[in-house]
Amino acid sequence: MPPGPTWLATAVGILLVLLVLRDVVHTLWHPSGRRGLSRRLMQALWRAGRRSRRSGTGFLGGPMAMVVVVLAWVLLLVVGWTLVYWPHLPDGFVYGSGLAADRGGPLDAAYLSLVTLATLGFGDIVPQDPWLRLAVPVQALIGFVLLTAAVTWVLQVYPALSRRRALALRLALLRRAALPAAAVGAGLLRELAVDLAQVRIDVTQHAETHYFRDVDPETALPLQLPVALDLAEAAACSADAQVRTAAQLLQLALEDLTGVLDRQFLHRGATVRERLAAYADDHGHPPAAGLSW
Repeated sequence: MPPGPTWLATAVGILLVLLVLRDVVHTLWHPSGRRGLSRRLMQALWRAGRRSRRSGTGFLGGPMAMVVVVLAWVLLLVVGWTLVYWPHLPDGFVYGSGLAADRGGPLDAAYLSLVTLATLGFGDIVPQDPWLRLAVPVQALIGFVLLTAAVTWVLQVYPALSRRRALALRLALLRRAALPAAAVGAGLLRELAVDLAQVRIDVTQHAETHYFRDVDPETALPLQLPVALDLAEAAACSADAQVRTAAQLLQLALEDLTGVLDRQFLHRGATVRERLAAYADDHGHPPAAGLSW
């Protein structure tokens, strides 16, 4: 291959690797950037699974989306490093004695890329040029980092899901208790506001949690959030000033959370109650019946 196309292919491969690494960093450690590869893949899978969510299966939810994203990272890294190695095969590498002399080409490059990324290191194809002797260990290091990143991602997501489900269950218990308005204290309203603020942070830091659909109605936050709104509206009419203040705080927490959900996922606008209805609809749940205190 002429020198020009050789280094062009290598440059394209390096660019592809850098784009994947950027997406990994943004997904795990700088999640405010929501327009990367991982977010677009998740959004596409979520839209594709809309009919299945309405039927109650929801098989295109968060776990599958995370698996697809990780596989996409792996595939793109393999392709990127294949482009790096391919123009330099076979001259830049030494082949093992058991391999045929006439080697090289895209299959060998893809094999080398996959084996190196998986940190297997069979040693049948060894880099010879000085810069390739540095590039191959770098790819192996990236493969190890990618494995660690995938595990870290899972460990980050599931505590956030647990907090969301715990809040939903608490609201479900309040719904079942059917407390009179006079029994709703300022302390309870403030605690709910704090829980909502935590969920709002989780949605911002871990946007992928939105794509997890809870089948159990009592742990499904899209179904249970209207309970918090009904509580806030009922407590706003209390004769106790502290209760009214706490109700206002809860109302603001709901506005903040639903505003984040609307900007990132729903794009419906309108009032808090309409956003809550859109949130439930997006997860394939029927709108929750209103409560009266």
